[in-house]
Amino acid sequence: MSTVAEIKEAIERLSPRERCELEALLHPRTDDDWDREMQADAAAGKFDRLKDEAAAERRAGKLRDFPKPRKP
Repeated sequence: MSTVAEIKEAIERLSPRERCELEALLHPRTDDDWDREMQADAAAGKFDRLKDEAAAERRAGKLRDFPKPRKP
């Protein structure tokens, strides 16, 4: 694979997951303050209650899809 056209064709054949991996490789993202705060909160267990509630709803068959966005 040596031309831009060949690379573009190959990209079109990637799975969504592979495209995300490529995007992360081409455009690395550094965590900002908010990301670091969320990671610290998660590590400290601050989201455990929400995680447990979601797991209970899943077990009870009560999960719902997100509402579809409204058209402008």
